[in-house]
Amino acid sequence: MNNIVVDGIKTLPSKVVCIGRNYVEHIVELNNEVPTQAVIFVKPNSAVCNDIYTEQHEAVHYEAEISFVIRSGKISAVGFGLDLTKRAVQSRLKDQGLPWERAKAFDKSAVFSEFVSFSGNVEQLRLELFINGLLTQQADYFLMIHKPVDIIKEVSTFMSFSDDDILMTGTPKGVGQVFPGDRFEGRIYDGKQLIIEKHWTVI
Repeated sequence: MNNIVVDGIKTLPSKVVCIGRNYVEHIVELNNEVPTQAVIFVKPNSAVCNDIYTEQHEAVHYEAEISFVIRSGKISAVGFGLDLTKRAVQSRLKDQGLPWERAKAFDKSAVFSEFVSFSGNVEQLRLELFINGLLTQQADYFLMIHKPVDIIKEVSTFMSFSDDDILMTGTPKGVGQVFPGDRFEGRIYDGKQLIIEKHWTVI
């Protein structure tokens, strides 16, 4: 079983609940339709990872996301997450009307920084992703179609959050392919204060 780290302590999420198509400009860049309700899918614990890996036979794309640890049905901690996606596989599955698991739920497809406890105003949170020193993605609460508290309520109508499960809230525009040796730097801000900074070199 794969752990995450919250305030320096290892914890064990049973699953990662993900939201697709939650930023309008990202929907446009992938030529998707704007959904009438939140697009929800799940990654298993085996997807959780601390490092970014490429695939030898399939191109993997990055999607940076503001991510939360959920405890007692509420936001407990915040972290920087990368939803890794096999984009060509996903496109084939969508064209056939099939589920996305082969493209989204594969091993090591949910990469996270450490999480820090958070009890502040989620409206103040924003994300930045730099790749090889260039600002590639940025997002904040106000650009989200579906807000975190509303997502938790909707998910809870049909599926329970176990303590330490993770919620990934969707990615903004700027997604692209991951290449070996790329240097990723993820940041989460609470207002103007930098609260999380994580560096990776793609393996």
